[in-house]
Amino acid sequence: MVKLKIEHSFNQSFELILLSFFILLNLSCSPDDDEDDSEPPRDYLEQSLDDDQRLIQYLKSHYYNYEDFSDISNHEKEIIIDTILSENINLKSLFDFAVSSTVTLASSEGELIEHKLYHVIVKDGIRIDDKPSIADSVYLSYKGKLLDGNVFDKKENPVWFDTANVIRGFRYGLQYFSPGNFIQRENGTIEFKQFGRGLIFMPSGLGYFNSAQTNIPTYSPLIFEVSVFTINRADHDNDGVLSIDEDPNNDGNPYNDDTDEDSIINMYDEDDDGDGILTKDELDGDDPDNLPDDSNNDGIPDYLDKNT
Repeated sequence: MVKLKIEHSFNQSFELILLSFFILLNLSCSPDDDEDDSEPPRDYLEQSLDDDQRLIQYLKSHYYNYEDFSDISNHEKEIIIDTILSENINLKSLFDFAVSSTVTLASSEGELIEHKLYHVIVKDGIRIDDKPSIADSVYLSYKGKLLDGNVFDKKENPVWFDTANVIRGFRYGLQYFSPGNFIQRENGTIEFKQFGRGLIFMPSGLGYFNSAQTNIPTYSPLIFEVSVFTINRADHDNDGVLSIDEDPNNDGNPYNDDTDEDSIINMYDEDDDGDGILTKDELDGDDPDNLPDDSNNDGIPDYLDKNT
């Protein structure tokens, strides 16, 4: 159980926690952190394939202490990764537990490159239908490591992360982990229970690629151990549309949608269609029915239609 000392009432304190991610973003996972030691990029496709081979080799040659987590109530045990040797050859490897997914990104030349991301669920959180999206904020603790085991960053006490401001591997990896529940003790302590825990394995193309960071060499695949306590559904521009739903092209990625082509993506744009009327004022107008208005019945909601 993770306990946090809270000095005020539960409602007041948790509201402060929910709001704190706006000002307490940890820059250690930001793609702009320490980017002054970069080199000309290698070929993105070749590096992606090379990183994937390195990750697969690592996953097949290492295991974690999965037997320690067989008890459904055991969420606090340390996750330990070690090498498979002749004396423990019968243990399941990380590869036996890993689930792969593909994240497609455009290279600097505009070529679409597929990157393989792997995750391992060590313990599922109880809120299995409430996983974070790639645009939400997540309250978590973590440890970041290189494939050689060196730890480059960790947060043992939970912090808020806005997934819009972290490296892509972290953003896309967190969506597979379920948060837990929490209670407040009489002494003002908040206790989280049955939260999701696991591992994320990412290629350098979803991390820092050719930009060296503090204790992270260029072209380094990364490992993150994460514990996901709770989440906050984000509406970055406070326009009434959740950030993950600011996706009119329906490709699952709100980071490439800019309806009015003003160089501000919809999830940060208070006026998505650029017609001078704020999205929140066009969304569901005079006769609210919790559905976006389409006053000219052209199939385009008013807040995305500059002609209405």
